[in-house]
Amino acid sequence: MTQESNKKAEQAQETTHFGYETVAKEEKQDKVADVFHSVAGKYDIMNDLMSFGVHRLWKRYSIERAAVRKGHKVLDIAGGTGDLTAKFSKIVGESGQVILADINDSMIKVGRSKLIDNGIVGNVDYVQANAEALPFPDNYFDRITIAFGLRNVTEKAKALKSMYRILKPGGKLLVLEFSKPVLPALSKIYDAYSFSLLPFMGKVVANDSESYKYLAESIRMHPDQNSLKAMMETSGFDEVEYTNLTGGVVALHVGKKY
Repeated sequence: MTQESNKKAEQAQETTHFGYETVAKEEKQDKVADVFHSVAGKYDIMNDLMSFGVHRLWKRYSIERAAVRKGHKVLDIAGGTGDLTAKFSKIVGESGQVILADINDSMIKVGRSKLIDNGIVGNVDYVQANAEALPFPDNYFDRITIAFGLRNVTEKAKALKSMYRILKPGGKLLVLEFSKPVLPALSKIYDAYSFSLLPFMGKVVANDSESYKYLAESIRMHPDQNSLKAMMETSGFDEVEYTNLTGGVVALHVGKKY
């Protein structure tokens, strides 16, 4: 067997998690894509229902912590339907730039249509990109955000290093993601909600219970607050800190590049 054949055989044996399911690494990207192709049309409605509207407060807090200024270049990874992009576009103004990047073309199409319908044009660009290999120059962005997207990335460490590479010295990365509740009583309530009510809502509203079952499982498989902090530090980020929101159901991690 040739060296190339050996490498391909090794890659075929590498596995990762898709929710609670173990799959080959090369399969996960397609499976995640199928999930978001399925939910794209109902994504905003389900976000409001799933979080009882609180996701808007989590995002607002993240935007405040980003401290984006006029003229900044901002990358919104896994930008989806453009909630953060819309706010950043108004802040950076005509002299700035915001790029909504997402690996899923269905989500980009929904996001672009939504932003254009709301008159947000001119300083926003759309790029279909894999977070593990971001197609941007070194030291380019003043701020990078990824909201509720990192847990769906196969190689999280690789993605964080890619983000570090394209962030300017003095810039900040903000990772808003579901995390681990800090109170035992809250954890029990959260589990009951995630594995019973969430798939039911997905079935009723989006006619897709399986995708929302995966989303609940993916949250449980995501690194906890301190593990993600350590991953960011290993990827090169300085002064990494996190803030628990809603009792740790969600956490905002912030890292700087010097």
